[in-house]
Amino acid sequence: QVQLVESGGGLVQAGGSLRLSCAASGRTFSRYTTDTMGWFRQAPGKERDFVAAVTWSGSWTSYADSVKGRFTISRDNAKSTVYLQMNALKPEDTAVYYCAAATGNGRYTLAYHYNYWGPGTQVTVSS
Repeated sequence: QVQLVESGGGLVQAGGSLRLSCAASGRTFSRYTTDTMGWFRQAPGKERDFVAAVTWSGSWTSYADSVKGRFTISRDNAKSTVYLQMNALKPEDTAVYYCAAATGNGRYTLAYHYNYWGPGTQVTVSS
C-alpha cells in the first residue's frame, strides 16, 4: 500500500507561482519502488485531467500541452516526495490537484495506470 498526501495548494494571482508537494508513505521509494508518479487535476464540473508524470529515475517526464513550459515535475526518492513547480499560473489552472502513484515504471499519462491517489489540494488562481 502507498499513502499519498499533497500540500502546497492555495490562492494565487494570475502570473504567480506555487509548488505542490506529494509525500508518500507505506513504501520507501528508493528501496522498493520504481513507480512512475503523476499529477492530475480536476476543475468543477470537468473530468480529471493529466498534468504531468515522471519515472523513477527522472529520465522521462511528460506534460499536458496546457502546462508545458510553465510546470515542472520532479521527485526526490530519498524523501519519497514528488513536486510540481507551477509558474505563470492562469485562472484556467484552478482545480483540485491530485498526486498519483502507478505500480510500474512505464510512461503513463492515463489515469487508469495509477493505483494510488492522494486526497487532493485546491489551487485557485485569481485574475
